[in-house]
Amino acid sequence: MALLAALMLASVPMPSGPAAAAELLMLERPGCVWCERFNAEIAPAYPATAAGRIAPLRRVDLTEPWPHDLTDVAKERVTPTFVLVEDGQEIARMRGYPGDAFFWGLLDDMLAKLPGGADAPAEAI
Repeated sequence: MALLAALMLASVPMPSGPAAAAELLMLERPGCVWCERFNAEIAPAYPATAAGRIAPLRRVDLTEPWPHDLTDVAKERVTPTFVLVEDGQEIARMRGYPGDAFFWGLLDDMLAKLPGGADAPAEAI
């Protein structure tokens, strides 16, 4: 029984290094029509995608004080703006929401800029 448990545990993939610190910031503001469109078309599925696992979505309301951990990320006036960051450093930026037909491809391009490249492409749902 113990041998079976050990074999099963050995077959479970273990992380090979430190956890990724990448995240996709969504800079938004109340009343933003394009933010609402993103929320309807992409946001519900995003956490379940490869991109969502590589760079979880973090929302930043531009009407609120700028987060202290984002001092190296430039503020933006256009909403929504998506900023890929890793360890607090900006990697890539997408201004505006281009619609679901173009978002995933542009996000793939952003993820490819992560150090070492993206582990997996974004996936359209």
